[in-house]
Parts: sequence; structure tokens; C-alpha cells
Amino acid sequence: MNQALLKKIESEQYRKDDAKFAVGDSVKVHTKVVEGDKERIQIFSGVVMGRRGHGLNATFTIRRISYGEGVERVFPLHSPRVDKVEVERQGSVRRAKLTYLRKRLGKGATLVKEKTEKAAPAKK
Repeated sequence: MNQALLKKIESEQYRKDDAKFAVGDSVKVHTKVVEGDKERIQIFSGVVMGRRGHGLNATFTIRRISYGEGVERVFPLHSPRVDKVEVERQGSVRRAKLTYLRKRLGKGATLVKEKTEKAAPAKK
């Protein structure tokens, strides 16, 4: 297939609101769940462990602790099932993938240093 034709078809399927979040951020993902003939929104909140792919194939992994057990879930970024991604807290990390969170227990499993703004030096 022609590359330009593929890009045109893909461009219609991209997410309209640009999700601005990075690895280490604490986010709430609002997903649409269909039960019978009803549809509702379910929220999955946790720390972004990683992002991968580009274009329509982009995904991100969220990890949270639920009843003492670590739960990870992979969401497609441009899926129509993902209603919105809401950033609760911005984290400051130095890695692209936070797989080391799997080994941590308790508060340490969700603890990512919060991003702080660097102040400009004071003028004398």
C-alpha cells in the first residue's frame, strides 16, 4: 500500500485530545466498559511504568497495588475505549521503564519522587 494512503487512514483514528503524561507520573485512566447493553466508565489509577511504540501502536503500562497485590495493565494510547488520561501527580524519574517497582513492597512500590520546578537564581 501507498505510505501516504496509510498515514491518511491512520490520522483519522488518532486521539483528539493529546494525552500529556510521562513515565513516573501518577495518572487516572478512564476506560469505557460495556456490560450487556449498558456502558460505564471505570477508573484505573496508578504509576506509569513505561511507554512504547509510536503512531497508532503506542501503548503505556500502569501499575498499582490492589489489596496488597501488584496489578499492571497495558492500555493502547489511541484506543476509543480509553476515554481520557488524567494526570494526578508528575513524577521525576531517570529511566524509560520503571520495572524496578515490581520488586518493591508497600509505599515504596508507588513512591516516585515528585517533580519540582527549579527556581531561577536570584538577582542582586
